[in-house]
Amino acid sequence: MSFLKLILKNPFRSKSRALLAIIGIGIGIATIVALGAVTDGMIASADDTLHAGGCDFTISGKSNEDSSPSQMSFGTTTINQSYVEKIQNVSGVNRAVPIYMAILRTSESPYFTLIGMDPGNQDLAELTITKGRMYKNDSYEIILGKAAAENENKTVNDTIKLNGETFEIVGIFETGNTFQDQGGFSPLEITQDLMDAEDNISSIYVKLDSGANVETVEGKIDSLYGENLTTISSLSDLEMVRDMIDMLNGASWAISLLAIIIGGVGIINTMLTSVLERTRELGVLKAVGWSNKKILTMIIGESIVITLVAGIIGSICGVIGVELLSATGAVSILAPVYTINTFAKAFGIALIVGVIGGLYPAIKATRLPPTEALRYE
Repeated sequence: MSFLKLILKNPFRSKSRALLAIIGIGIGIATIVALGAVTDGMIASADDTLHAGGCDFTISGKSNEDSSPSQMSFGTTTINQSYVEKIQNVSGVNRAVPIYMAILRTSESPYFTLIGMDPGNQDLAELTITKGRMYKNDSYEIILGKAAAENENKTVNDTIKLNGETFEIVGIFETGNTFQDQGGFSPLEITQDLMDAEDNISSIYVKLDSGANVETVEGKIDSLYGENLTTISSLSDLEMVRDMIDMLNGASWAISLLAIIIGGVGIINTMLTSVLERTRELGVLKAVGWSNKKILTMIIGESIVITLVAGIIGSICGVIGVELLSATGAVSILAPVYTINTFAKAFGIALIVGVIGGLYPAIKATRLPPTEALRYE
């Protein structure tokens, strides 16, 4: 039997012990993959929303100590609609579009995203009406995203109740942005009335003239209205999303550290037991000329095999877990995104656990005197 085949076969001599080690490490890996997918999904969704319709940046209200919950919309302070005209008049701005965004509860969903927008700005949302028509201004009409229509079991000509008001569903749309497809669009003024936010908006989407410099225009807006407005051109500028992403990343790294500690202890125990059970075998290998380096490589290799198997199983379980949660609606507001970085991190953790967990048992194995090992029963 070749050296490589020996490394691949030895860890599974005791199937129950190997299985327990794989389960322990796999749980940590599954959690890392799941959190990574949700975090990347949040980043992708928020970025799509920030740059809806290819807008260059978004303007929102600047939070302050006097902001009350009624003055808040989607985690940012609302701003007076009069700023739309002011922004429109800034040199370099081609288009300033007011938006009111709110999270509401429906009979089927605790997170229904309602976006108030004038129907003439349909192109900004890059939505495609797949059934029915666009809503009209000054009417309690709404178009539902494809995903929202499925969740709510609604179609064109049905009605939906939001904040005590009944809306007629006049169309079904699709954008490809999961965040938007989980909600609906309605007229801006109707949405403002619904949220008791007359003349207030959540944000302004800004599209610039061709050739205009984003940083230059942002600088002009900041110098004119910086006391009350903040320009957002990337996720790092959006405090609510940034804090949530930082929280998820912190949780992911904490779980990674926990996985290393727990997995490392589990592998050390597994490999130490394996070394003790194979004391005589290791003595024979030393007696026939195996070097300490070769034995060290074999034991660490066996440890890595177990953790890599745990990494594969854990990654698969993490993906299945997130997809099941998405199917049940638990994380339906976000579409999980699976990136190479997420899986690279998971397998990197598995590799570290394998090396750390196998190092001490491997060193112990190399220190076994061949003559005593051969007498071991």
